[in-house]
Amino acid sequence: MDLQGQFRMRMYERENFGGQMHELMDDCDSIQDRYRIRCNSARVESGAWVLYEKPNYKGYQYILSPGEYADNQQWMGFNDSVKSCRAIKNVHGNVWKLRLYERPDFGGQMVEWAEDCPSVYEAFKFREVYSCMVTHGAWAFYELPNYRGRQYFLERGEYPRHTDWSAASAAVGSFRRITEF
Repeated sequence: MDLQGQFRMRMYERENFGGQMHELMDDCDSIQDRYRIRCNSARVESGAWVLYEKPNYKGYQYILSPGEYADNQQWMGFNDSVKSCRAIKNVHGNVWKLRLYERPDFGGQMVEWAEDCPSVYEAFKFREVYSCMVTHGAWAFYELPNYRGRQYFLERGEYPRHTDWSAASAAVGSFRRITEF
């Protein structure tokens, strides 16, 4: 599938779309090196994106769908530190499925799920998710219920430990599908 032109985001140096602007149409592992700007607002024209606090797709993650973000608090950012970003390329289709495990290395109780989940504890009685397999689609994990707190991007693959999706703890309060917007 040709993805050319399906991803477009504009990052702005200042809040409310002010200052220097740079348009991105693909992944950027070091925004500071390439564009030398901080990101205080953004317009996502097409596609879904994940912004990272540090270069090389590390640190806090912020998942953005098409829309306008007049300041970094609208994407739950802690500050203007956006150092890398990726276009989320595996959201095409209509199947999402993942398996959650209550222990590391795919141990303990397992549940398979294919819908958004506003409260992991209410749905499964899990307080923590230590490992996960994403078999279809892309997902956003949130540290707290109702899609709040730190965000984590998971695409197809195996995550034997919560640290494999960059989480400091195994706390997963909610999760949702990343769909083609």
